[in-house]
Amino acid sequence: MTTKITEKMYFSPSFEYIDNGIEHGVLSPFETKEVILKKGQVIAEGFKPLTCDIKMLKDIPVKLRDGVTIYTDIYLPISEEQVPVLIAWSPYGKSAGTAPRYKNLFQMLGMGNQWNSGLTKFEAPDPAYWCAHGYAVCNPDMRGIAHSEGDTTMIGSQEAEDGYDLIEWLATQSWCNGKTALTGTSYLAFSQWFIASTQPPHLTCINPTEGLADGYRDLAFIGGIPDENFIERLQINHVSAKGAKREDLVKEMKAYPLADAEVWKDKVADASAITVPAFVIASYSNTLHTMGTFRSWRSLGSQEKWLRIHDSQEWPYYYDENNTEELRRFFDYYLLEKDNGWDKTPRVRYSLIDFQGGNQTDLQSEVFPPASSENKRYYMNGKFRTLQENPELEDFPVMYSPESLPGRTSFQMTFDEETQFVGYPKAKLFMEVDGYDDMDVFVWVQKLDKFGNVLSEFVVPNHGAALQDFTQEGASALRYKGSWGRLRASMRHIDKELATDEIPAYTFDRVEKLASGEIIALDIVLSPLGLSYKAGETLRIVISTKDELGSVMPGTPGCTPDNKGIHTLHTGGEYASYLQLPLLTTF
Repeated sequence: MTTKITEKMYFSPSFEYIDNGIEHGVLSPFETKEVILKKGQVIAEGFKPLTCDIKMLKDIPVKLRDGVTIYTDIYLPISEEQVPVLIAWSPYGKSAGTAPRYKNLFQMLGMGNQWNSGLTKFEAPDPAYWCAHGYAVCNPDMRGIAHSEGDTTMIGSQEAEDGYDLIEWLATQSWCNGKTALTGTSYLAFSQWFIASTQPPHLTCINPTEGLADGYRDLAFIGGIPDENFIERLQINHVSAKGAKREDLVKEMKAYPLADAEVWKDKVADASAITVPAFVIASYSNTLHTMGTFRSWRSLGSQEKWLRIHDSQEWPYYYDENNTEELRRFFDYYLLEKDNGWDKTPRVRYSLIDFQGGNQTDLQSEVFPPASSENKRYYMNGKFRTLQENPELEDFPVMYSPESLPGRTSFQMTFDEETQFVGYPKAKLFMEVDGYDDMDVFVWVQKLDKFGNVLSEFVVPNHGAALQDFTQEGASALRYKGSWGRLRASMRHIDKELATDEIPAYTFDRVEKLASGEIIALDIVLSPLGLSYKAGETLRIVISTKDELGSVMPGTPGCTPDNKGIHTLHTGGEYASYLQLPLLTTF
């Protein structure tokens, strides 16, 4: 039956599904049928011709355990052999690979559309490639999307159960060899954490490529600070041809502001329950996905698991030809049982970023951080605004205001020899506020070149003027600017079961406002990093009243801080604030 948690959810009408063969792709008009797509066929102008014949099972009904029917498209190689199936679970239209919104997005990123066949569901594997190599691809419209029945939920147990049911249905089909896998980026990655944790018997392996794992901590209330704007952007994908309703996370944010609400507890994936082999893809740069991906990796229950930390953005990475070939080695090993040596692949491969064209990638390790990484504290000197290895004996307060420029303070250290940091950084800040009862604190670790210029790098191919505009103070997922973190002071309560000295974690289950003159300790978790500095280059930590990195994607505003009064950062004595960094001791 429908999961009980839906009784606690807030719903709004879904957006109208426009079935004109344009808005949601040239193959979107609803019709249950079998079609043979011929080699050389061009699905739509600007896309790659098909490299082989493909059998398309279109708008196939699948009945879920509560009687709701969803519809899926399935692409099959023309073969008598039974094949494994790759599943792309998300609310993004199953036929929308040629939709204008996705064509325009990839044009903006500088990728164009010639890299795929047009059969590719957004953020999903290209059926043309995988069918040519002996795989089926299943693109479902999940509950409440397009012609699928029921009401749409967003992240959690309902999606997990529905994904479980689809997997078990696929495994029984006459064309299937009984093996299935989940793959894809972003939404198609975080749905994997939830579905795989239910342990479907016929789920063979997973490939989460950059996806959050906690609807509260990674999306709605990052650092305890509400951010409705990106959620609004996501929810416009909840379109229905049948008058369905959609779970409204913005309404739930207002109704349930704390993480101990049942709705938010349902949106925490339990990666420890996942036991199937996993090839996890991460980056340091994705301000939406990095935290959740690394958190899931740390708790992942799989004995056979691999982590690759790349230096690109999820879409150019996922669709890169060499990376696709490597992913096929993983799937061939587990889904086709090919003895191709995948099991000898290093368990961890990480990157070192230098922001100047000298990134090092695929550095091998058995664990992350590498065994030679040691946490080291760099204390803030308020008088000289420097970072140093020993704390000052006396406190020197640094004051700044969100209501006047610059609205931030910063501290620097310049290296006299090559220095590398790989692992999990954090900031320990002793702060107070005068004239208000709360603070939203934003932290940013930068790299400056030997001339003092702040460095960053694009992680998408387009470096043009328009993208310069968008990413200078926003679109943070497209341009890497350094490690970051944020925390609302009243939400600072540490989760003693999950937190370590290395990686803070918060309960987010209470509001503890600040009293006048009260100095509080803020342990701020920062995003994982792999960052290298040469002699003469500088590390700068910025502590700000606003999100200096900006919003996640172009055209979507970031969060609105709740800051007033005067902020004071204490920097010595019993209030010795510091930045803790994972120093690589041998390299």
